Amino acid sequence: MVTIIDYGIGNLRSIEKAFQRVGVEVLRTDDPQAIREAERLVLPGVGAFGACIDEIRRRNLEAPIHEVVRDGTPFLGVCVGLQLLFETGHEKGVHEGLGLLPGRVVHFHDATEQWPEDLVVPHMGWNTIEPTRPHPLLKGTGDAAYVYFVHSYHAVADDPDDVLATTTYGHDFPAVVQRENVFGVQFHPEKSQAAGLRLLENFATLSVEAAA
Repeated sequence: MVTIIDYGIGNLRSIEKAFQRVGVEVLRTDDPQAIREAERLVLPGVGAFGACIDEIRRRNLEAPIHEVVRDGTPFLGVCVGLQLLFETGHEKGVHEGLGLLPGRVVHFHDATEQWPEDLVVPHMGWNTIEPTRPHPLLKGTGDAAYVYFVHSYHAVADDPDDVLATTTYGHDFPAVVQRENVFGVQFHPEKSQAAGLRLLENFATLSVEAAA
C-alpha cells in the first residue's frame, strides 16, 4: 500500500494511476492519522514552492510527515515534492521547506553565473538521469534512463552524498535525491513511461532496510 498525500494542489490522479498500473494499492488522503499509519508515503507537487508548503501547513500535515520519516517509513517526493524536502525555496521570496535534506531550491538562472542563451526555462521534456551510485530505487531503469521533466527551479544539495542521480540542463542538477528513507525525484515518473513505472514499482516494493 502506498499513501499519496493529497493537500489540494495539482492533479494526483496520474501518479495514482501509475502506481495502480504496476499493481500497487493506493490511498489518497489528507488525514494526518492516515499519514502517520502509512506503510510508505508519496508527496507529489505541482506549482509554486510557497503555495505548496503553505497548504501542507494549513492542513496540519507537516508534523505527521516528520514523524513517519523519523520512524523510517519510505518517503518519496515528486517534482515540487522533491523541492519541499529541502530547507528553503527561493521562488517569489524565500520559503521554509520541510528541512528533511540540507540545501535550497533555486531558479535555473540563479544557479549559474552565465545561462546559455539557447536554453529555454522551464526545462520541459525528456532528458537522461545519470546515477551517482547504485541503489534499489533505480534498479532496472537503465544506466541513463530518459525521463520527463517540467520545472523552472531545482534543488542545490549541501551534501553531495544526498544526490542519487543528476541531469544536465545548462548545468548539472539533482534529478534523484536520497538520504536514508527519504527519496525525491525532480522529474515526473508517472509521465516517464517504462523507466518511471519501474522506479515507482521499486519504491513500492523497497524493504525498510533497503530504504535506509
